[in-house]
Amino acid sequence: MHKFHKSIFREYDIRGVVNETLYPTDAYHIGRRYGTLVDSRLGGKKICVGYDGRLSSPALAAELIRGLKDSGMDVVELGLGPTPMVYYSVFELDADGGIMITGSHNPPSHNGFKIMLGKDSLFGAEIAGLEKITEYKEGFGSVTKLNIKTRYIMRLLQDCIIEDGYKIGWDPGNGASGEIVQKLCKALPGKHFLINEKIDGKFPAHHPDPTIPENLEQLAELVSKNKLDVGFAFDGDGDRLGIIDEKGDIIWGDQLLAILAQEVLAENPGATIIADVKSSRLFEEEVSRLGGKPLIWKTGHSLIKTKMKEMQAPLAGEMSAHIFFADKYYGFDDGIYAALRFLNIMQNSGKTASELLRALPRYYSSLEYRIPCKESDKLKIISDLKNALKVKKASFSDIDGVRVNYEDSWWLLRASNTGNYLVARFEAKTEKKLAELEATLSGFLAEYGYFLEV
Repeated sequence: MHKFHKSIFREYDIRGVVNETLYPTDAYHIGRRYGTLVDSRLGGKKICVGYDGRLSSPALAAELIRGLKDSGMDVVELGLGPTPMVYYSVFELDADGGIMITGSHNPPSHNGFKIMLGKDSLFGAEIAGLEKITEYKEGFGSVTKLNIKTRYIMRLLQDCIIEDGYKIGWDPGNGASGEIVQKLCKALPGKHFLINEKIDGKFPAHHPDPTIPENLEQLAELVSKNKLDVGFAFDGDGDRLGIIDEKGDIIWGDQLLAILAQEVLAENPGATIIADVKSSRLFEEEVSRLGGKPLIWKTGHSLIKTKMKEMQAPLAGEMSAHIFFADKYYGFDDGIYAALRFLNIMQNSGKTASELLRALPRYYSSLEYRIPCKESDKLKIISDLKNALKVKKASFSDIDGVRVNYEDSWWLLRASNTGNYLVARFEAKTEKKLAELEATLSGFLAEYGYFLEV
């Protein structure tokens, strides 16, 4: 029976370094096992497959599709495009599942698989369960090539109400959303300025992660030089969104979520809006002010989507800039759709992007610290921290790591589900208090030989 590298089955997806921990033959056996699962769980066989612009993606896609066919699946081959296009196709075509081959925001040498079973994400124990399947369903499936890009673009435009007048910058970061963004801009009113729109798996302009400030510098320069109203950036597979306002400032994921909640709560009074544990307290304050119910939940796109469904929440988001709309949409994370909904708010409110940002409650917040940490130490450190806080009778939440709450501040330490590192974030009403929080956690981590580089 085929053996996989032990590291590739993650909490939210399957992911590895190509030809080091992840190989084309793995893709074939993932196809066999996933096809077997779809047959046994759903009795289905229609599977949508797409891939991003990485150099390794076509070969992985070919082997995945071969494995699916050999398990009796009928594959709808969508070709190159963003992850949300694959998610959309599963709903639009009423498929039994979908797989996107993508390395997301990771370096060019990485790749992986984001998987849907039916209309839901496959994650956690269910992803790990694929590795344990030992008997394959045998069959003779088919492959149908389908260009669904135009239908996807028309669906994106369906909820867009902006009128002529905006000057907008777009940076797909040489990622998989490039072609869609180019075609979308031709259908939108206003003036559009595109950079890095050519899909290139080497990502020559910058790393495809819009949550890192230096990756937004080129877009900020474009906005400033051309006096644009707003700039949008996407990650490698188009499911995350970065925004630069007209003054050159970044609108972070939790701030964006609070802004987007305005329109959603106006049409869904009292609804629950979900954010992950890394999100600012401004999210909770703003959603409450708007009459909604803020809910803080575990980090991870699959976990957020599942909680949305459970709570029937119309909107959710993460600090990592995954934004999920169930209001008028399907409940999955789509960076381009979120950008259009942001433009709607600008249009309806008559406010600039910077005015929307500055209307939010103000806090001093750190960025996300990633502290390299041995896998064997991560959970022990979190466990020891919980015990220490219990002794001190401190107020904290442990739904995902430890989030310690004070009246005017909070801090978080959690173990990453996707890498060998701890994640920390801090927020306070004053810079002095922020520094005190950072010093407190820094002292605790030093006892284990780890250091917070502030």
